[in-house]
Amino acid sequence: MFQTFETAGERDKGPERLAAVRAAMEKVEIDALLVPRADAHQGEYVADRDARLRWLTGFTGSAGFCVVTRDEAGIFVDGRYAVQVKDQVSACFTPVPFPKVKAGDWLADRLGQGARVGFDPWLHTRAEIDALRERLGPGIGVLPVGPNPVNAVWTDQPAPPQGPVRLFPDEIAGKSRSQKIEEICTTLEAAGQHFCVLSLPDSIAWLLNIRGSDIPRTPVPHAFALIEAAARDVRLFIDAAKLDGVDLGLPVFAPESIVQALSQVSGPVRVDRDTAPYIFGHALEEGRVEIAWAADPVLLPKARKTEPEIAATRAAHLRDGAAMCTFLHWLSGAEARVLQGERVTEIDVVRALEEFRTATGTLQDISFETIAGSGPHGAIVHYRVTQDTDRALVPGQPLLVDSGAQYEDGTTDITRTVAIGEPTEDQITAFTRVLKGLIAVSRARWPEGLAGRDLDALARAPLWLHGQDYDHGTGHGVGVNLSVHEGPQRLSRTSMVPLEPGMILSNEPGYYREGAFGIRLENLIVVEPAPTLPGQDDRRMLSFETLTWVPIDRRLIDTGALSAEERAWVDTYHEGVATRMAGRLSPEVTEWLGRATAPL
Repeated sequence: MFQTFETAGERDKGPERLAAVRAAMEKVEIDALLVPRADAHQGEYVADRDARLRWLTGFTGSAGFCVVTRDEAGIFVDGRYAVQVKDQVSACFTPVPFPKVKAGDWLADRLGQGARVGFDPWLHTRAEIDALRERLGPGIGVLPVGPNPVNAVWTDQPAPPQGPVRLFPDEIAGKSRSQKIEEICTTLEAAGQHFCVLSLPDSIAWLLNIRGSDIPRTPVPHAFALIEAAARDVRLFIDAAKLDGVDLGLPVFAPESIVQALSQVSGPVRVDRDTAPYIFGHALEEGRVEIAWAADPVLLPKARKTEPEIAATRAAHLRDGAAMCTFLHWLSGAEARVLQGERVTEIDVVRALEEFRTATGTLQDISFETIAGSGPHGAIVHYRVTQDTDRALVPGQPLLVDSGAQYEDGTTDITRTVAIGEPTEDQITAFTRVLKGLIAVSRARWPEGLAGRDLDALARAPLWLHGQDYDHGTGHGVGVNLSVHEGPQRLSRTSMVPLEPGMILSNEPGYYREGAFGIRLENLIVVEPAPTLPGQDDRRMLSFETLTWVPIDRRLIDTGALSAEERAWVDTYHEGVATRMAGRLSPEVTEWLGRATAPL
């Protein structure tokens, strides 16, 4: 089984570890230290070796950082983790609401002139450090330090991951490695850039049509790449042992030699200020090499899925949809047992779902830790069940299940909130408002050129009308057998990236009542040219195609609160589920699905 249930953080060891880190800070003469969750590749998931934030604080969320001073340690988390962080860290760490409070403001209130803030130049981007320096001003130094004070005291720090690399089929990618390299080199030449350095593992995996296994849940290798535009050449900086039996026809170098290589190239060299480690820009500046600060040139081509990638993703979602339908049928039986007094827990739910996905015979991994939150646990946005937190399903308290899978032909992500027993009026009302938001995004048509920030409000409007909202984005990008959280496209108040055909996103509005319940619904969608409306369209319009086909719990829908168009959408969607699942399910599940997808 991919998911485990032990408690990853060690809350009780926080005070002694914090004291050891402060002693190491004294040795390098700094007054404050940044401890990010990030590794050198700025990914959402990190290998055990890079889990410094978890090791120090006990916090296991997928985003956050700590700032340690000589007498205080603030742990910065966003609204998704406001509840979780309280449960996971000891009193020696103070939760700080981010981004409402930024690191620079927090430090400025605590440090005097002449203070020194240290950071590991491999773990922070130039954009992050520049913003911090600007806020603190010239009177407070922000300095790269080495060795990392956390590494210096982490005596049993794991070794770097050594996951093998495999080839990814060209027929799924839709383009060969050479075609992609040509495309990126042409982009660089058009911008007058001689070289480009890549640090994002999913960019490198996409460019070279490879996949890896260095971190859980995301099939990418830890590596760096240096592209030379004129030569159509890519130098790969990776542990050669990972390529055993895989011949890419490219020169391969040790990862740590990337710094020396950068100091010896001719500029301009394209570097992504928002994703590349600070040390890259520093190495180029030390070598007096001209830097062209610009976005990773792979991001947008990777986000615009090819027709073969979209076709493969549709197939993966049908397979995953059948597993989900089988799971929901199992859950209906589990609910009946709960109502009869039998104990069924969140761990039982996670195990069952993974077993049904495994039964497809094509599951490579889950795409993130399955969230199965019963009652109040559903209000913890990124809840992860452990042996310590495992909670029984309770009649009258809904269950939120957010999960996904990695198949070779696609990455899935789906959330369903399901009633356990008779739902309350409050639960039905909240669910229906969230459903209205999901429908609004699903039905959207918009002029070409709009960004995620322009559509985000569609999902929130039904909640806003009643003074409610949620503290996460409405949607994130999704890769194809790559990261389940892929940029640069998002449905978010802050996303300014125009949506383009081929971009896959999630559509996941929610509502959370701390201590009571959580509601979230999520389908994946792909941007496509909108069908022309005869005599009405006078400009190019875009719309979404739905990729996820799994029933929505009708018991939680207040049909009277839906418009005629919204009711028609639900019925049409459920008809689509039944049609697409025909022949994929057992007779028992098929019979259940007929009831689950009956017209409202």
